[in-house]
Amino acid sequence: MLHSVRAHRGMVTAPHHLAAQAGLGVLQDGGNAIEATVAVAATLAVVYPHMTGIGGDGFWLVAEPDGTTWAIDACGAAAAAADLALYAGLDAVPNRGPLAANTVAGTVSGWQAALARSGGTLPLARLLRDAIHHAECGVAVTKSGADILSAKGAELRHQPGAWAATYDGCAEGALLRQPALGATLRRLAEEGLDAFYRGSLAADIARELQALGSPVMLSDLQLHAAAMSDPLHVRVGDVALFNTAPPTQGIASLLILALAHRLPTAQAESFAHVHGLVEATKQAFLYRDRHVGDPAYMQVDPQALLGDAAALDAMAARIDGERALPWPHPPQLGDTCWFGAADAAGRVVSCIQSTYFEFGSGWCSPRRGSPGRIAAAASA
Repeated sequence: MLHSVRAHRGMVTAPHHLAAQAGLGVLQDGGNAIEATVAVAATLAVVYPHMTGIGGDGFWLVAEPDGTTWAIDACGAAAAAADLALYAGLDAVPNRGPLAANTVAGTVSGWQAALARSGGTLPLARLLRDAIHHAECGVAVTKSGADILSAKGAELRHQPGAWAATYDGCAEGALLRQPALGATLRRLAEEGLDAFYRGSLAADIARELQALGSPVMLSDLQLHAAAMSDPLHVRVGDVALFNTAPPTQGIASLLILALAHRLPTAQAESFAHVHGLVEATKQAFLYRDRHVGDPAYMQVDPQALLGDAAALDAMAARIDGERALPWPHPPQLGDTCWFGAADAAGRVVSCIQSTYFEFGSGWCSPRRGSPGRIAAAASA
């Protein structure tokens, strides 16, 4: 049976208990949900490094107490040098290695953009305090963390950088220390989050990327900034649903729910209910795969579709209640990391921060301490 947890003074949820505690501590110290989410995000980069880090991307969805909703796209663009010539002779961008680390990491810019609009008063050093502590003093490796490290070790321990020295051989209960990551977080706390893209820290990052063989240069970092965006929205009955716009696949989740709502009512968890959800997902994924990508090159407006009841009715009508649509499309690897916070004022934050799949490109900076990611993280 589903049970909704309720609280009047705030709430935090995250995939690791230490990250949730970091966000809760910020709320208890008078911070708001945005400040708490930054603390969660930074802590996850330390305690949950296989799925998120300062070398990844971030997407924010914020609902204000007055009913307004806004979003942040903290997804970095491809490096200027990441052209077809760079991948000549290859049939795809590699999943691991220097040529996979080919886009600007947008995560930290998302923190910066969110805090600029937060109205919060806590200093950055307080928001990053727990993350820095766990990086420098260490965190116990969980069973699931040890299992992932063991499963991925064969393909990652030989990658250039510090992955093997940092993570290889960590068993359940081992103390994982990441002093290089802690030092980088301290620099961000002291110099400001913009230092990741401009200034001496950015120059250090760029030099390491260049030495690695990544196409990302200092000029790419300097050109990056998180973008404020209008979230996509659709009505399902009396409820307004929101999600982030492309390059994310937020349109897909909204389409699934909008289409499933149009199908004949079925008892929850019945065959008809599950069949309808699966078939609605297929229709949404067909739209996503055909149309969603870099918004600068898209030929359709996802919000126009979500606001067109007749078009949604037509999509739902394609679903056969008796037969499954053939699905020859191969599955793709990928996963992501979600967390959220709410405060006493009624502000709610939903955030995704990801390296797309376990450890992304596999490159871990010897001096910065964070795994990098691949361009496909934009579709998380």
